[in-house]
Amino acid sequence: MSPPVYSDLGKQARDVFGKGYHFGVLKLECKTKSDAGVEVTAGGTNSIATGNVTGNLETKYKIKEHGLTFTEKWNTDNTLATELSLEDNFTKGLKFVLNSTFVPSSGKKSAVVKTTYKKDAVSVNLDSTIDLGGPLLNGAAVAYYKNWLLGYQMAFDTAKSKLTKNNFAVGFTSQDFTLHTYANDGAEFGGSLYHKISRDLEGAVDLGWSANSNTTRFSIGCKYALDRDACVRAKVNNKSEVGLGYQQRLREGVTLTLSTLIDGKNFNQGGHKIGLALELEA
Repeated sequence: MSPPVYSDLGKQARDVFGKGYHFGVLKLECKTKSDAGVEVTAGGTNSIATGNVTGNLETKYKIKEHGLTFTEKWNTDNTLATELSLEDNFTKGLKFVLNSTFVPSSGKKSAVVKTTYKKDAVSVNLDSTIDLGGPLLNGAAVAYYKNWLLGYQMAFDTAKSKLTKNNFAVGFTSQDFTLHTYANDGAEFGGSLYHKISRDLEGAVDLGWSANSNTTRFSIGCKYALDRDACVRAKVNNKSEVGLGYQQRLREGVTLTLSTLIDGKNFNQGGHKIGLALELEA
């Protein structure tokens, strides 16, 4: 099994802190699939504080025998995005992706070409913006050896002939335990720990320190499955912010998520956030 790409290092811990929380918004998401194999996702969010509403529509079509996937996205900011990906076509483990965006109101356009190659002990990816003035190159590699992971990520601005990103990561992974540490540009240091404590309980710890601002962050979170249809989540950080979430599958294809963020330092003054999400799939 090949190692994850650089951006997915520590993903299990990030999911414990990020998934299942929708603070300050009301969210609706609907998914369906046509007989022709076209996957359609539509949804929107409403900000409780401002009342602003945003919406999005995504269609995805896969031609599995050729490893081809075509995706179109539109949102209420009037941004059109397309993605064309080709996987395992020329050789096993190689994936090409072309991303493009277009804003009709301003005429602004952008495009990125992405390549990823995975083998048993290494994952390599290289991205490049399509810019005649000088593309921005992003590259990363992750090597795997006896449960240890070593990663490097860089970004190079060809227009300025300047290295703009220089990141390192070291990790350890096993069946129920993952450790991830990183150093970004010699100024941001941190790490995360994920542990599958039991069949129903997952826990994670995240910490970091910034040399520029001399600030430290610390968070601990968990997810507990009450049964096959319900789970609860909780997390707390060094700012005394407490996040709580409850997710319930009401029936096949209908999932309700409730969440709240409590400011422990100003408990009696209010300002806490709540959120609700309803996901429909057919």
